[in-house]
Amino acid sequence: MEGGSGGGVSVIIPAFRAQGTIARAVSSLLAQSFSHWEAVVVSDDGADYGAVLAAAGIADSRLTFTGTGRVGSGAPAARNAGLRWARLPLIAPLDADDRFEPDRLARLAPLAAAHGAAADNVVVVRDGDGSPLSTLFPSTSGTATLDAATFLETSVPMFFVVRRDLVPGWEEGVDFCDDVVFNVQVLDRLGRLPLVLEPLYEYRQREGSITCSADSGTRADLCYRHVLDRLAADGLRIADAALRHRFAAALGAKRALNAAYMAAQAAGRCASFQEFLALRENSLPG
Repeated sequence: MEGGSGGGVSVIIPAFRAQGTIARAVSSLLAQSFSHWEAVVVSDDGADYGAVLAAAGIADSRLTFTGTGRVGSGAPAARNAGLRWARLPLIAPLDADDRFEPDRLARLAPLAAAHGAAADNVVVVRDGDGSPLSTLFPSTSGTATLDAATFLETSVPMFFVVRRDLVPGWEEGVDFCDDVVFNVQVLDRLGRLPLVLEPLYEYRQREGSITCSADSGTRADLCYRHVLDRLAADGLRIADAALRHRFAAALGAKRALNAAYMAAQAAGRCASFQEFLALRENSLPG
């Protein structure tokens, strides 16, 4: 598919200690059937990721490289730095250890251009052996509608493609669940958006990443509490009072689920939250 349909997409890739994964993420962009994209790779560790990719045999005029000027400032700060360099009308975040399926931008870009934003299903993959752990929604063809109520019941990161004028930016004080806050802010602006039911985003669970660290549950709880405090103090730029209330209730449920995860992790039953969810789903009566 030619890349003109739906407008071009600026893909923002924050990179922190991503030397071992950045080539895979960028290669998934080079394989897109939709050609009208650019990638803004944002170094958050001082590394020259242009050189890293060149060493892997990857060079493309659509790649731009910048940095936060700091080390470990966090994904929200890196994404915001990338947003300042982005030139195209649609914005798509991509984590440096994840990948897009080849038709992802072709499917989502026209929908996002028409509706303000679009989302897709997500497959969770264990990075060590490439085995799938779970899929966010039942994998099928077609398109559904995602609203805030449905989104707030999810426990797998989602990465919306959003029209530039509707991008709220990322909350730099929210380091662990910034994707959740970003998505709620987008849904506050739009109400609902199209959801492609095919899993076109591959979310990798990688040993050594923040979400697989021994203190990931503690960090998640601190983030949830911080977001709850922000909701009470300034509303987190969410205009809809009912949505703020629903978001706070959902965070309470997420804290309870996270507490169960920490107990399972301490007992040695799982190494990451997504593994915990997969175990939990498999143990539920069918």
